[in-house]
Amino acid sequence: TIPMPRIGDQAPVFDAVTTQGKIHFPLDFNGKWIILFSHPSDFTPVCTSEFVTFGAMTEEFKALNCQLIGLSVDGLYSHIAWLRTIRGIGIVSSVKSMMILF
Repeated sequence: TIPMPRIGDQAPVFDAVTTQGKIHFPLDFNGKWIILFSHPSDFTPVCTSEFVTFGAMTEEFKALNCQLIGLSVDGLYSHIAWLRTIRGIGIVSSVKSMMILF
């Protein structure tokens, strides 16, 4: 088994199927800064506000050559349903026009 990474450890190499397609980490992000963050579950208020805030700041991160990658224990279809819910109820006034990619 692979030990649990700790703060300061090098992130493990992995492949994942995401809402944006398959990724090969870290190979697909060579030459970029990465913010790899996690959240406990879809459909929770804190996680939703964090994702919306990161989504609103996407262009700022791109300007810094930085890629956001969110990790979760939930499955792909749960993420898609969560994104549709966020857009549908308009968590913040600008969310319906904001492109949130996760």
